[in-house]
Amino acid sequence: MRFPYYTTTTLEDLITHWYKAHNFTEPTDLSVHNIGFENQIFINCRPTQASYMKVGNFQEIVLDSRLPHINQREQFFHELCHALRHAGRQLIMPKDFYALQERDARHFTLYASLPYHMIKEYTLSDPEIINLWSQDFNIPLEVCQERLEKIKRRPIVPVKSHFIT
Repeated sequence: MRFPYYTTTTLEDLITHWYKAHNFTEPTDLSVHNIGFENQIFINCRPTQASYMKVGNFQEIVLDSRLPHINQREQFFHELCHALRHAGRQLIMPKDFYALQERDARHFTLYASLPYHMIKEYTLSDPEIINLWSQDFNIPLEVCQERLEKIKRRPIVPVKSHFIT
């Protein structure tokens, strides 16, 4: 079984559209530096908590150099969401707005690190699907598991017939 009845979310569609517009069609295309370059964001690694910063036209994502590369990639997609979709300084925003941004960043991370137009080529019933995604997309197993669970939980939207019976 691939994705027989799965309907994508608006966020998934936006990410897929952007990736396709920039010719990101294979998991190997999802390089942190390639994506950063296309968005005019500098990527740096330092022994500190991951963050996104914008000063004027300068944008930077800092990844925690103490973490394994696979976890840095997860951090990157999270911080990329903040760069592309959010405004304000989280340190001074209301707690509920902060929580909303973090929830959005989690969804974005799932969709951007494992984009639909790439994962739809995999067989969902394959018992090794989580390991395959983790290996092919260089993303932690937990992220792959969460993505698969979200796919399986997504409600099936019946297709309306255009025929009058």
